[in-house]
Amino acid sequence: MSLIILLFAVGLILLAAEVVVPGGILGGIAALMMLGGCAIAYSRFGSSGGALALVTALVLIGITLFLEFYVLPKTRIGRRAFLDSEISATSAALGPEAQQLIGAQAEAITLLSPSGYIRVNGKRYEGFSQSGQISPGATLQVVGADNFRLIVTPIPTPE
Repeated sequence: MSLIILLFAVGLILLAAEVVVPGGILGGIAALMMLGGCAIAYSRFGSSGGALALVTALVLIGITLFLEFYVLPKTRIGRRAFLDSEISATSAALGPEAQQLIGAQAEAITLLSPSGYIRVNGKRYEGFSQSGQISPGATLQVVGADNFRLIVTPIPTPE
């Protein structure tokens, strides 16, 4: 009997830890431990003992999930652990407009080391420097484009 209780207890602890450590591995191990406890109950106590263990396991799992997903998020610790905001922005490839920007002049908004932000025709783009670091404010020329950024090179300033 103590082995069954131990398997159930460890299974519930692992199921509760699944909230903190995502991936399903702890939940899978917890399910196997609970199932093992039920199997031992069936073999030691017969059908009625096994059925009682199964019902107990399902009730304990239900209570644990209720506490994890309905009670915990309302606690002080839960509010810090669970995310309640969303990111609504999207990331998209430049598309055909990038080819039209090749040859255009640009200005470095941030330090390009080798990536940063540039401004071309008043619009902000992600830029990639093939020439190493480029300081903010430098004048650049767009020489190419890949999926999400423009490839730039500095235009030498006449001295």
